[in-house]
Amino acid sequence: MSHSQVSKPLDITIPASSLWAKLPLIGGALAVIGIGATLAATPGEHGARAWFSYLWAFAALLSVCLGALAFVLIDHSVRAQWSGVIRRIAETIAASLPLFALLFLPIAVLGMHALYPWTHETDEILLKKRWFLSTGFFFGRATFYVIVWSVLGTVLYRLSVKQDGLAQNLPARDAISQLLRKISAVGIFLWALTLSFAAVDWLMSLQPHWYSTMFGVYFFAASILAFFATLTLIAMGLQRAGVLKDAITTEHYHDLGKYVFGFTVFWAYIAFSQFVLIWYANIPEETIFYMTRMEGGWDKISYALPLGHFFLPFFFLLSRQIKRNRTLLAVGCVWTLFMHLVDLYWLILPNASGHGGEAHLDLSWTDLTALVGVLGAFLAVFGFLLKKSAVVCINDPRLEDSLVHENF
Repeated sequence: MSHSQVSKPLDITIPASSLWAKLPLIGGALAVIGIGATLAATPGEHGARAWFSYLWAFAALLSVCLGALAFVLIDHSVRAQWSGVIRRIAETIAASLPLFALLFLPIAVLGMHALYPWTHETDEILLKKRWFLSTGFFFGRATFYVIVWSVLGTVLYRLSVKQDGLAQNLPARDAISQLLRKISAVGIFLWALTLSFAAVDWLMSLQPHWYSTMFGVYFFAASILAFFATLTLIAMGLQRAGVLKDAITTEHYHDLGKYVFGFTVFWAYIAFSQFVLIWYANIPEETIFYMTRMEGGWDKISYALPLGHFFLPFFFLLSRQIKRNRTLLAVGCVWTLFMHLVDLYWLILPNASGHGGEAHLDLSWTDLTALVGVLGAFLAVFGFLLKKSAVVCINDPRLEDSLVHENF
């Protein structure tokens, strides 16, 4: 559907004077400074701590991009009609996934020994897991993950952009829609498989004696939740810059708020289910995860997570009026992203205390530099892609339905 065919005016390009147009330059500068400072701190006696900061920042931004990829795959598969005006933003976030193949290289080349004890330690339990926790198999799986994510994110984005120019060729436009749907049907399976295994490989194996069959779903829930909060804030930011100011309406924000609310509940359900099953079974190899996080200051975060990551956002976002108030919804999304960062910090950083030693909550300046650096790298790629094409799928067959979408 062309720009001229829709019933509402669409501001579909980034203004040159806008801060959004400068994202590639700003993000690139932040990436060089932040990642450079973090990696500069890795040599030496206390350098291992910086690697955990880097992995935390890497996992946080990767989770948002993987959440975006899931949304695009599901959106095409079910042929959703409400989301056409915001899907290009999600596609652009997902198209940033090849960046994470590059960002993973420092970990693969330099950080493995500092992060993963199974690379240089052994005992009876680790010997039984050696077939899986070996560096060759680990890197082979990691290569598969990033290839799948990169190909899916790039192909979905490019096909969607290609569709923008087919306003005068409706059969070709509809053929692309069908192709996107077919790719997404297979892609959902590949996404679920690779995300679950990556969560086990890159996060759960930081504490290799521990295991949980629910950990992949836990990371999936957190990723989707973080994505919807990010998408909401980006849409609001673009509208403040004059982009899509009449296309994205209160009705769309209401739906986005419902997704943030819904996945807050889903995250809490998975987190509680994982905890209660481990508590009930009381197996040492499982309970060690929570015991580590109930000492040395981590206990305060353990108690704060249910309150800050579930109860507060649950009751705040429960109201229909709040989900339809952009300012209050933005507050809820910012808080959700903050708690997402805290949750990942709680998952990753206790393992920095010598692998088996007593875990102490120890904030470091490298946490800030790593987050700024990886965020900057993402913003540079995202901003570059955002400027290359229309910010909305202007020739999507379902765009008109999205523009007039209403909640009932």
